[in-house]
Amino acid sequence: MKDFVINFQTISPGECKQIALNSYELHTKTKIEIPVFVFRSKKTGPTLLLSAGMHGEETNGIEIIRKIITRDEIKKLNCGSVIAIPVINSVSFLFGSRDLPDGRDLNRCFPGKKNGSFGSRIAYDIMKEIIPLIDFGVDFHTGGAKINNTPQIRCVFEFADNVSLAEKFSPPIIIDSPYRDGTFRKESAKKGKPILVYEGGESMRFDYTAINEGVNGCLRLLKKYKMIDIDAPNNHSVKIKNDTWIRANASGLFHMNASNGAYIEKGDLLGVICNPFGSIEHQIRSTVDGYIVGINNQPVVNQGDALIHLGIE
Repeated sequence: MKDFVINFQTISPGECKQIALNSYELHTKTKIEIPVFVFRSKKTGPTLLLSAGMHGEETNGIEIIRKIITRDEIKKLNCGSVIAIPVINSVSFLFGSRDLPDGRDLNRCFPGKKNGSFGSRIAYDIMKEIIPLIDFGVDFHTGGAKINNTPQIRCVFEFADNVSLAEKFSPPIIIDSPYRDGTFRKESAKKGKPILVYEGGESMRFDYTAINEGVNGCLRLLKKYKMIDIDAPNNHSVKIKNDTWIRANASGLFHMNASNGAYIEKGDLLGVICNPFGSIEHQIRSTVDGYIVGINNQPVVNQGDALIHLGIE
């Protein structure tokens, strides 16, 4: 087995180290580092990347990785290596924001440039220092502001290695999700390194169901590759090929009647929108058979707002 070298720091087989991906300077001259945790067995095996905090307000993924890297099984791997980056976007995490100080989305900055924007530099360092070392990875996200996603893995069904990884992770929902330009997932795929995207919960709010599903999925993935010994039974995963949003048919106060992750049939009552000045109610009914994969928790809605994300098996 070869040594890993990240930012001129060496991690040999059998070692566990915390290192810095790089140092970035804010306008206050404050230095910001991105901590990277590396766990290596002396025995040959795959290298898994676990990353979170691409957006600074996505706290569930950060907590998932925190829980993983504190486990004894990870510190004493049977084989292979784990590289964990709990907070990729330390700058946005510092400010509790989705975007970088210049307004850019870090997950649209890949593959990055050495002398580019703040986000471009972070993306460049990840692609240069981390991606060459790994075999595959999981990048953890949550829904955006007020969007609560049921625990799910997003991958590209067209590629067998994506689907195989997703099945090993064994989440409740697996969604076919094409690549988007400028994303970590797409640029890693160009290097032959499949990255799954895990979505669960909403931003700036712990969702312990989503956190536990994320932790258990990681443990299942590690067990499948014989990197750890643990009892981690598989979930039944539903594969979602198509999706649609149910939108508000009126403006007012939105009350959700169905549960996130539930299976619903066409015509089922999903919720109501009430006029805040009276008793008028507008019913929201499903237009298809499918699974609820995301809910807008915004109580005040306008006509046309996306309310309920439905996945079609």
